[in-house]
Parts: sequence; structure tokens; C-alpha cells
Amino acid sequence: MQTKHQIQQLLASAGVFPNKHFGQHFLIDLNLMRVMIESAHISSDDIVLEVGCGTGSLTEGLAEQAGYCIAVEVDDTLAKIAKGQLAQKENVAVINADILEGKHKINGTVVKAIEQARRKHIGQLLLVANLPYNVACPVMLNLVTGPTVVDEVYVTVQKQVAERMSAKAGSGDYGTLSIFLNATGEVKTERILKPTVFWPQPQVESAMVSFVRKEDKAKRIKSMELFGEVINLFMGHRRKMLKACTKFASGELSKIDNWPEIFGKCSIDPTQRPEKLPPEDYIAIANLCC
Repeated sequence: MQTKHQIQQLLASAGVFPNKHFGQHFLIDLNLMRVMIESAHISSDDIVLEVGCGTGSLTEGLAEQAGYCIAVEVDDTLAKIAKGQLAQKENVAVINADILEGKHKINGTVVKAIEQARRKHIGQLLLVANLPYNVACPVMLNLVTGPTVVDEVYVTVQKQVAERMSAKAGSGDYGTLSIFLNATGEVKTERILKPTVFWPQPQVESAMVSFVRKEDKAKRIKSMELFGEVINLFMGHRRKMLKACTKFASGELSKIDNWPEIFGKCSIDPTQRPEKLPPEDYIAIANLCC
């Protein structure tokens, strides 16, 4: 793992500076990196996906524990640096690409790399990363809803994102991310991080957050795609009454003509606001829409 001075030297040698457009804030606290790696309980059978590997600092520590590590970096120069730093690590693949193909799809090259790794490694798929601020939410949503699904997540994110991840129904931070994560697993904010553990320092606090997928919870959802449509329909009009939101239904939901019956079977008051419904109610509605 690399110190702040080492990262600065690597960037200076390449003639570049941290790129604000890519949300680059390098994690420079080595003790914190060790805590993240230890918290993930990575085994030699596990595959680790790291998004935003930068110069490969955290990747070095992950590779010592994992069976295979897939490190993704969108910045061409940083990806080149990381490849050089990790050249001796036979269990690491550095992919120079945007992790997302659009907002709702994980990059095909990354998916293929995961599928190939799964042929040799039978453990879990873990997302362990200092997630770039600009992609944190869509990356986690895609890796929870699938088709490529992670078993566990150990990441650093903006404190505001951490609050959205664990938010309960009725709170201002409650939204799509909260519903998906809490419907399929358990979220925990491990610790709050000061700006000083990053370089350059962000203007906001961050947090280390974990998510553990619980199959018994996830299996309650008959169709993840339809579940997402239901969430988007109602939370897209979060302050309207539920019964008023149904007129905006599109796609598969536009075929539903018995919303009062569905609300009744779920014991849900149709005059409630969507922002007040817990994940369990969204699951119940979506399952009756199948």
C-alpha cells in the first residue's frame, strides 16, 4: 500500500494531478485501509471487485488476501500507473474502463472478467473500494439488483451517501438506494471518516460502510426488475398519495388495473405517501404485480 508521498510522486512522474471530474480523492490512511481489508474477511477463494483503484494502493493489500482481484479505473493515466505497480501480482486484473455502461448496467468487460474468475474461484464476490463520489450510488444499485450481484460490500463513500444507504422510511434520506439495500440485506456504517484521511481532502466527511446480502431477504422478491419499477413509480412522486401515483404507471405497471385491490391485500392505506412505506411494503406490492 502507498503513502501520500508515494502517490504524489507517482502522479508527478506521470505529469498529472487528481482529477475532480472523476471524483478522485485518494485514501492515504494506511491503518484505515488495513481496517477495511480486515473487515471484509477476504478469503483465498473470494473475488474482489475494486472500483476506482487509482494508483493501485488499496489493490496491493486486497491482492494479498483475495483469490482474484479485478481493479477498475476509468482514468487512462492512473490505470497505466496501477498496471505498473501491480505487474508482479498474478491474481490482479486492472481494467481501464468506466465501471458503468450507462446508468443501469455494469461494464461488459468487467462482467466478463467476473464470470471468468468465477470459473476458478468458488468464494464470494466482494466489492471493496474507496468508491469515487460520482459513481458510488449507481454502482451499488447495479451490483445489488443484478444480473451481476455482489455478496458483500465494504466501501468508503460520502457521509451523505452512507446516510442514504441506511435511511429508514419517513426520513429525508430515504429513497431508492435505501429500499433496495434494506430489502436485500443489512447495511452498517462502520465509522465516520475525516477529510484528512484522503488526498486531496474533500470538503465533506465520508464514511466506511458495509452491506451484507441476505439471501433469505432477497428471495422474497419475485422479480427484481418489477420491484425496481414499483419503487421508481412511487418514489418518483414520493410526496403524493399512493393512489395518485398510480396514474403515472408505465411499462409493465401500466397494465395493472386493480391498484385498490393490491393496496387492500397488502393492508396499505392508499392515502399514504410513498416516502413513508418500508421496504417490506414495496416487496408486497411488487409481488402482487407479477
